Amino acid sequence: MGAPRDDETLLAAARGGDRAALEDLLERWQPRIFRFGLKMCGDPDDASEILQETLLAAARGLRGFRGASSVTTWLYSIARSFCARARRTVQNASASESLDAKAASDLRDPAQDPEEATASREIARALSAGIAELDPTQREILVLRDVEGLTAPQVAEITGLSVEAVKSRLHRARVGLRESLAPLVEGRRPLPARRDDEPASGLPGPPGGLGSPAGSPPCPDIPLLYSRHLEGEVDSDLCARLEHHVSGCNRCKTECDALQATLALCQRARETPLPEPVRTSARLALRSALRN
Repeated sequence: MGAPRDDETLLAAARGGDRAALEDLLERWQPRIFRFGLKMCGDPDDASEILQETLLAAARGLRGFRGASSVTTWLYSIARSFCARARRTVQNASASESLDAKAASDLRDPAQDPEEATASREIARALSAGIAELDPTQREILVLRDVEGLTAPQVAEITGLSVEAVKSRLHRARVGLRESLAPLVEGRRPLPARRDDEPASGLPGPPGGLGSPAGSPPCPDIPLLYSRHLEGEVDSDLCARLEHHVSGCNRCKTECDALQATLALCQRARETPLPEPVRTSARLALRSALRN
């Protein structure tokens, strides 16, 4: 058996009429499309419908795909359009106990004790709730960038925004999600209060101002700056100064650690398995459409 073919190879074969290649390609993408729909809509039934609609639309639109974009941006763009249609204005309260929470327990080690299993479900619920609380425009950016792992340019292509606009929304979404998850990721310990004269955001002052004993300058907005650092927007000099400040400031270290923990939870959400009934239903719907 040969090595698995990559997405672009499968796409080329599919465009050449290889139905098996098309099925393999779309089968490979099922978990990501379902997860994206689930994070965007918060409802498993909506996510399952989004998955099927996306697969069928991709199969029907294959001949019209000119290869101007990657498989990744093509499929997420299709899924995004169906998410916009499916998003509900009022969600059922029971949806918070969604498949995200079930998946968390499915992912645990078999030796995990009941307390750890309960903690996993709590984390899954908290992450889903925190993402759902974000403004929809920020939620979409965060899910694509931090949960799905796309690059900022890819997210910009999918959403039609500039890279700068994507990063601006991403920073706000990360900070907002960290605040939602603070009681969980900070071990339920409250942060030291900021001084009244301390700004909530903004860059630190001139060199020497970060953590300098003279004048006791206010702390910078560490979560925002750390997010900007991850996107390559902080130069090496400022990065070094920030690291020095964080090493001597318990409050800022706690904030930075909390954001790192939040982003780690987003990455772990990529491991959410696709429920087998959803996979089977989508596969049968696709095969039926391809036969007609």
